[in-house]
Amino acid sequence: MSDATVRQRYDYHVWANTRLFNRLAELPEDIWHAEIRSVFPSISGCFAHIYRFDRLWLAVLEGVPNAEIFPKIPVWQEEAQGRSLEEMRGLFAAVAGDFRSWLREQRDLERPLAIEHPQYGRLETRYADIVEHVVNHGTYHRGNIAAMIRQLGYPGTATDYVFYLMEKSNGADTAAAAE
Repeated sequence: MSDATVRQRYDYHVWANTRLFNRLAELPEDIWHAEIRSVFPSISGCFAHIYRFDRLWLAVLEGVPNAEIFPKIPVWQEEAQGRSLEEMRGLFAAVAGDFRSWLREQRDLERPLAIEHPQYGRLETRYADIVEHVVNHGTYHRGNIAAMIRQLGYPGTATDYVFYLMEKSNGADTAAAAE
């Protein structure tokens, strides 16, 4: 996969998160922290999870040792816990800015990367694979959030990759027309 494609996939991740934040801002404020019987206890809790792992994988890509990453996991969780929608949007903007800065500095995202995990062992992979994992992880949990929004009685918003491509190509909000 080309570096440009990897960057585009990450841009999709940011676009889709932004669309969900925008949709949630249109809905009653109380649904953000509302307890739901679902995969996560609340929409805000699911976003906190995405944030924590976006931070974690960025640290892995930056070459931060596990001994430094693992103590930060509860810090990232605390940063996101109980935040308002707008505060969470700010956290996501910050991690997206950091991720995009890192991506701009990269010249070969196909180069090998070895990851050591204390429970699962060693993984020989590529930088591009981990960025793709970040995007897929976000897509999976945005699906959880879409289901939670519907469970609370509201329509969601389209965050499909094809709508991102159409919007990028046409310069229009095609996803809104698809809802």
